[in-house]
Amino acid sequence: MQFSADKLAELEEMAYHIRRLSIEMITYAKWGHIGGSVSMAEILSVLYFHSMTINPDDPHWEERDRLVLSKAHGSPALYAALHLRGYYPEEMLYTYCELGGFEGHTDMSRTPGLESSGGPLGMGLSVAVGMALAMRFKEIPRGRVYCILGDGETNEGNVWEAVMSASHYNLDNLIAVIDYNKVMAKGFLWDQMGIEPFGDKWRAFGWDVLEVDGHDIEALVEATHKARWVMLRGKPIVIIAHTVKGRGLEMAEFNYKWHTHAPDPPTADRMLRTLAHNYGRTESGYSHLEEEDQKENFYGGE
Repeated sequence: MQFSADKLAELEEMAYHIRRLSIEMITYAKWGHIGGSVSMAEILSVLYFHSMTINPDDPHWEERDRLVLSKAHGSPALYAALHLRGYYPEEMLYTYCELGGFEGHTDMSRTPGLESSGGPLGMGLSVAVGMALAMRFKEIPRGRVYCILGDGETNEGNVWEAVMSASHYNLDNLIAVIDYNKVMAKGFLWDQMGIEPFGDKWRAFGWDVLEVDGHDIEALVEATHKARWVMLRGKPIVIIAHTVKGRGLEMAEFNYKWHTHAPDPPTADRMLRTLAHNYGRTESGYSHLEEEDQKENFYGGE
């Protein structure tokens, strides 16, 4: 398929800002899942700024595509993508984990653009199966349901019940995307509960399977195009996107200790400056650094 250099640059720019804003949010809130948020930046960039048919001015448009974030602890990245796509202004991002603000895990009742709420892992694909069935019953032939899952949550049996259901109902309007970053909360996936041969398991359950480098934007564009328009033969499709936990943040890459961890302001400042440098942009540090220092001093910090 044709893919312009300008479009590639736009998607790379969005991936950068998804990472940048995720770090800002998590640091400001002093809580969050930074590794699994930044690992799916390119996935969200391609979906929201290329592949999905949505309308931020009409979030409930009946024929829109839907996205379910099953790994709902990665909410900062999704919140960032929704802001960048025009669903709400940037200042709303900094209500993350505040009372009355955006939840640490997705809550569709308080966040514009969300299609589902999440928290307990393993639930999202079942929700997506229900949405895909509903779209079929409503005769919305061009609509698609995308579901982003973490690799670790595929340890759970209810994921495979949903996998089996989707195959049984021939839901080729359902596209699962696995953020296969190899690291769980307490260590590497293969040490905790190995899932290989992963692609073969999905095939055995009746799915079509694509495997890509989850940080290669052109490969993701090609895969999502095939999944949406080419591989329509009565089977649901899974894109296994091989990613790096904590991608772009050297101290966090493949480091389970950054699964649930918020950097302090000076660390966030270093992270953001390195991130900007790696993307070839003017160095931009943590925008709330001075404000956070004042908070620490006020509450007796050193």
